[in-house]
Amino acid sequence: LFSCTDQQNVSPSTQKPPEKLEIQGRPIRIVTTIGMIADLAKNIGGEMVEVTSLMGTGVDPPLYKASAGNVTLISEADLILYNGLHLEAGMSGVLERLSDQKPNQVLAVTKNIDRSKLTAPPEFAGAYDPHVWFDVTLWKDVAETIHNALVLLMPSAEAHFQSLAKKYILQLEALHIYVQEKATQIEPSKRVLVTAHDAFGYFGQAYEFEVRGLQGISTATEAGTADVRKLAQFIADRKIPAIFVESSVPRQSIEAVQAAVRARGFEVQIGGELFSDAMGNPNTKEGTYIGMVQHNIDTISDGLTRDN
Repeated sequence: LFSCTDQQNVSPSTQKPPEKLEIQGRPIRIVTTIGMIADLAKNIGGEMVEVTSLMGTGVDPPLYKASAGNVTLISEADLILYNGLHLEAGMSGVLERLSDQKPNQVLAVTKNIDRSKLTAPPEFAGAYDPHVWFDVTLWKDVAETIHNALVLLMPSAEAHFQSLAKKYILQLEALHIYVQEKATQIEPSKRVLVTAHDAFGYFGQAYEFEVRGLQGISTATEAGTADVRKLAQFIADRKIPAIFVESSVPRQSIEAVQAAVRARGFEVQIGGELFSDAMGNPNTKEGTYIGMVQHNIDTISDGLTRDN
């Protein structure tokens, strides 16, 4: 299923071979930034890994800063997995220092995604949109990268990792089909997703939704009154039946949009809560990547197909 060859454009003569730690007699200790990566590592590693996620439910990754305890935890890890593409902006200094210390053990899981598949919206200052997990096909590429990293650390368990990866990839393929089918049940003119910030660009691109976010991709910048008015007029003009709050972004901004739409003579509903930069609570369906994606498309479908 997967190859362990490095996919970066580095010539064979200058490429530094990965350091092989060959961990034996204990699980691989993995620390991840966001829960989506932790869930993926657990599904591919099984009992051969111990995974700790730094960012829990409701945490906004760009604003997250590592505590002293976090630094100790990740410095003792065998493998540190982070999203990259500037998602963890508040941790960039810590990750850069650790990357210098452990160059083969600190990994941006998006590094092997074909850059032609990424988007770089103008409001993100020339950088790529980091929310790749909302296109399930891109998340399969991330699965390959994590699989390869685990094999390098524990070659003796390669067959184990291969088996679990194949099983999980089949689940991701089924998930992709599920989202596609739910999306096609929504009238094309109503496939407009309005949320607090533009985390759903890849979702819109993959599943044919027009996506509007009040704050743009980064939640670090507050939306102004003009932004609220502009979005409210768009919703009223298009008669969009529902807009959505996000678990990791304060709901006041979307409630302000709802009020502004009402002032324009149209009643838009809040269709429910979506999970964007963080998954749901542990031990719930939404606390897994697959459950989170299913919850989101179900919530979106219910909100946009209801009678206004």
